Amino acid sequence: MGLAVLSMLVIVPLYVMVVTSFKPLQDVSGTFEWWPSVLTIQPYIDMWSTVPLARYFTNSLIVTVVATICSVVLAILAAYAVSRFSFRGNRLFRLVVLSTQMFPGILFLLPLFLIFTQVQKTIGVQLNGSYLGLILTYLTFSLPFSIWMLTGFFAAMPAALEEAAMIDGLSRWGALWRIVIPVARPGIIAVSVYCFITAWSEVLFASVLSNKGTRTLSIGLRAYASQTDVYWNEMMAASIVVSLPVLIGFLIVQRQLISGLSAGAVK
Repeated sequence: MGLAVLSMLVIVPLYVMVVTSFKPLQDVSGTFEWWPSVLTIQPYIDMWSTVPLARYFTNSLIVTVVATICSVVLAILAAYAVSRFSFRGNRLFRLVVLSTQMFPGILFLLPLFLIFTQVQKTIGVQLNGSYLGLILTYLTFSLPFSIWMLTGFFAAMPAALEEAAMIDGLSRWGALWRIVIPVARPGIIAVSVYCFITAWSEVLFASVLSNKGTRTLSIGLRAYASQTDVYWNEMMAASIVVSLPVLIGFLIVQRQLISGLSAGAVK
C-alpha cells in the first residue's frame, strides 16, 4: 500500500506535466482536465521561439560536459593516489574531502561570488557571468564526492593487477590507463553520471553566477513566466525536453551505474 502511494506521488505529477505540454494555452489557463479535449504539439514548436531555449541548451551542455570531464579526470588521479600511496596527510585529506559534503551549498554562494569578483579585479579574468566561473563552481561540489567514491572503488581493487602489469613492462601511468581504468569503468560511469546530473540541474549558483549570455536551462525555464502571462504548456514541454538527455543517459548506463555505486560504497 505504501509503495502504491509513493508511486502515485511520482506518476501523477509526471502525467500532469505531459498532459499540460500537449494542451493549448487557453486550456491550461482554465480548470485542469485530466484528459484534455484538444491535443496539440504546438507547444513543442513554440517553446524554441518564446525564449532562446537552444542557446540555454547549448550553455548547459558546454558547462556540464566540461565540468564532468574535468571532475572525473581529477577524481581518478586523486583517488588513485590516495588509495595506492602512503603519504603524510593521506588520512587528513580524505577526512577533509568527506567533510565538505556536510555543509549546504548556499554557504559557499557569497564567498564564491566575492572571490570571483576579486579575481577579476586583480588579474582581469572574468569569472562571474562566464562559462569558466560556472565550471569551477560545479567542480567544487562534484569533485569531493567523486574522489570519495572512486577512492573506495580503487581500494577494493587488488594492487596485484598493477604490479603484474608493471612487471610486464608497463609504467605506473600505463598500468593506470590500461589496467585500472578499464576495470574501474562502472565506478567511473557512476561518478560521471553524478557529476553530469549535478551540473545539469543546478539552479542556485547558476542564477547568481551567470548572465544573459551564459544562462543555463535551469534558469532559462523561468523565462516562460512573463509579467503578463505564464506559458505553462511551453514550460512543461521544455521541461520534458530538458529531462530527456539525463533520462536517456541513465537508461543506457543503468546496470553499470548501480554496480559502480554499490562497489564504491564498500570501503
